[in-house]
Amino acid sequence: MKQLFKPNGIDFQHEVILKGTRRLLLSLLLLAAWEAGSGHTHYSVPEEAKHGTFVGRIAQDLGLELAELVPRLFRMASKGRGDLLEVNLQNGILFVNSRIDREELCGRSLECSIHLEVVVERPLQVFHVEVEVKDINDNPPVFSLREQKLLISESKQPDSHFPLEGASDADIGENAQLTYRLSQNEYFSLELPTNSKQIKRLSLILKKSLDREKTPELNMLLTAADGGKPELTGTVQLSVRVLDTNDNDPEFEQSEYKVRLMENAAKDTLVIRLNATDRDEGVNGEVTYSLTSVKPNGRRLFTLDENDGEVRVNGTLDYEENKFYEIQVQATDKGNPPMAGHCTVLIEILDANDNAPEVTVTSLSLPVPEDTQPSTVIALISVSDRDSGVNGQVTCSLMPHSPFKLVSTFRNYYSLVLDGTLDRESVASYELVVSARDGGSPSLWATASVSVEVGDVNDNAPVFAQPEYTVFVKENNAPGCHIFTVSARDADAQENARVAYSLVERRVGERALSSYVSVHAESGQVFALQPLDREELELLQFRVSARDAGAPPLGSNVTLQVFVLDENDNAPALLPPPPPSPCQRVARWVGAGQVVAKVRAVDADSGYNAWLSYELQEEAAAAPGGARSAFRVGLYTGEISTTRALDEADAARQRLLVLVKDHGEPALTATATVLLWLEDGGAAPKASSRLVVGPAAAAAEAALVDVHVYLVVAICAVSSLLVLTLLVYTALRCSAPRGEGACVPGPARLVCSSARVCSGEGPPKADLMAFSPSLPPGVDKEVGEERQATRHLRGPHRPGPGAGAGGAGAAPVPDGVQRRRGPSGGKSAEWHFVCEFSDRPGGAVRAEPGVQHPPGGDRGAAAAGVPCRGGGEGY
Repeated sequence: MKQLFKPNGIDFQHEVILKGTRRLLLSLLLLAAWEAGSGHTHYSVPEEAKHGTFVGRIAQDLGLELAELVPRLFRMASKGRGDLLEVNLQNGILFVNSRIDREELCGRSLECSIHLEVVVERPLQVFHVEVEVKDINDNPPVFSLREQKLLISESKQPDSHFPLEGASDADIGENAQLTYRLSQNEYFSLELPTNSKQIKRLSLILKKSLDREKTPELNMLLTAADGGKPELTGTVQLSVRVLDTNDNDPEFEQSEYKVRLMENAAKDTLVIRLNATDRDEGVNGEVTYSLTSVKPNGRRLFTLDENDGEVRVNGTLDYEENKFYEIQVQATDKGNPPMAGHCTVLIEILDANDNAPEVTVTSLSLPVPEDTQPSTVIALISVSDRDSGVNGQVTCSLMPHSPFKLVSTFRNYYSLVLDGTLDRESVASYELVVSARDGGSPSLWATASVSVEVGDVNDNAPVFAQPEYTVFVKENNAPGCHIFTVSARDADAQENARVAYSLVERRVGERALSSYVSVHAESGQVFALQPLDREELELLQFRVSARDAGAPPLGSNVTLQVFVLDENDNAPALLPPPPPSPCQRVARWVGAGQVVAKVRAVDADSGYNAWLSYELQEEAAAAPGGARSAFRVGLYTGEISTTRALDEADAARQRLLVLVKDHGEPALTATATVLLWLEDGGAAPKASSRLVVGPAAAAAEAALVDVHVYLVVAICAVSSLLVLTLLVYTALRCSAPRGEGACVPGPARLVCSSARVCSGEGPPKADLMAFSPSLPPGVDKEVGEERQATRHLRGPHRPGPGAGAGGAGAAPVPDGVQRRRGPSGGKSAEWHFVCEFSDRPGGAVRAEPGVQHPPGGDRGAAAAGVPCRGGGEGY
């Protein structure tokens, strides 16, 4: 015994103690490390807490820095009610966001918690946070009936017990611990339940014998109070009716029965057969059965045969809804008054695999932008099964093949993660199916659809159908008239696809483009802000910009070429004869067919609107005595010539009225007065004419004589430029897609004709004519006539557009028109190129209003020796 206290023995004991201490410290360290890595955090909050109530410093408790909450996409989701709690990303505090009702959330369950999943990225981490909801005393005790009626025989002995139906409280714990008190009376007292399960029921105890003749009825107030602070109460009226003697109550074999029942038990399945006996005889011993209460809310699930006491299933049982039922059964005899006995049936429900898994999808970021990077968490998915054991074990999978995948985070929790790239313009949304299957036999399964909408990113600029449009507008249009509509398509969506149109501002001469046209920002409609004048502006070319509303915005431009079409808005203008003689003298010996005078006129319009014809008024053409008039005027030349030899019978003073008319619809006219004096003898004088037109025309004629050389150069230069433009424009448009015309429907084709046209009034001339069937209304007929004119040498011929009487012996020259169908429809563009060659001395060119003239020149005035002219017109 002494050797145990030797030093060696002491060292051995110390070594054993040190080893045990090391093992204990190591176990504590391992336990702490496991708890830190598990990702579980626990908080508690009382129910009915106000909005903003502090719950916990969740960022600090999870080991996260406040500065990294937003960059790491800190998100929180919960199963079921996800709006009860919220996190302030500025300070990392978890707070109450909306009202929390524990009874609504968890019912009568002793444990009530809100399970949260916190997700952060870069790297991906998922934390499980449990917030316990603590009960407060917010529900008072409630009795199922406002009044309980009791039938008590006067033969009952003191200390007799009479069961009462107690109150229920929706709270739990101390807040649901009920105490009862009875109003003051001399006959009854209360026997309280011994525990929370109320195995020993609440009962009335008879303190002294009743006397029906003295007290046939007795009313009392039963009050139930819970254990909360402050306490809440509920009351029920007890009405006791004292009956005459029926000495024995029915009695059950035992006061409490316990039964186990599968939850998939069919309807009418026998639960238990009860039997109560009454020692009385006759009707006082005949017993009937009834249900007094079924907790919780089970009256519809069970039935009781009142004669044989059989309890049967009457509805669908559900283990997940209620695992236990308590049935209070009363046996009543047929005595007068009847007596009753009571028993309790406790039914335990057993689980069966009758619940399919449940899939809950919590979306974190929908819609998903199409530029989202792979590995981004799109949604959190939780699966659960209300069954227990292996019946509640669930596995999860994703269908069909898509750029997404499921990543398991915790037991029964998954993350839906982006596994590829997205393109909204290719696939705008994905319909994913999450399948969950339990481990029961046979197994049950469930699916949940996840609609992932791809959010748009502004990665597409607006696009026009073609880079350029040609538009044809008649001059003298109404201010604000709609001339065209541009349209651009943007493949993006919503704001990124909302296109706004605007003009690309530039100068048109000395004025801004916006003073001529405007474009509606939303519809793309282009409007002419003022009447256009073809004589001032033949072609207006500008660009329209289309920009979307994205950030940053993207845009593109389209070019519009607006050709102004001519209208007959200018009447023929008469040109005065050259000085000096104000009156023309003609020798009487002049023979038939001799030109004695010439009427000259021009028209500022173009095409058929400027094609002039001359005719002699009837009053001037009539000769005295009804003889044939001595003079006539050339239909298209304006030359006045004799129709016969003059004689003495002709008046010495001849006054001729010549009507000048264009071919517009309606036609515009001008009238010239020609005065001739007939003289005898002498050599034949050179014929001249005097036109009564006023000082303005004389000034114009003088200016024209001064600038005719410039006119020759300008007209030829413009004609050459138009020919080159026509060739290039036609080549570029040959491959353009057909569109719908803005004016004239139908396909365009080029019909050319060349002929030597002769007239009795002058030498032959070479004409180049190009016609299109797509002419404006009213022109087709005239073009048909023009073709006839090229095939008949002696028929009535029309001079080219803008022709006047400036060229001696001018042959008729029809319009030379080249038409090309515009990209927007059947409108066509016309350019006139008519070259005349006259071998007649002193021949003058016909005026062409469409030609640009040098500064100071008389526009469209006749000038001798100008060999070529050209002009442009659009439809």
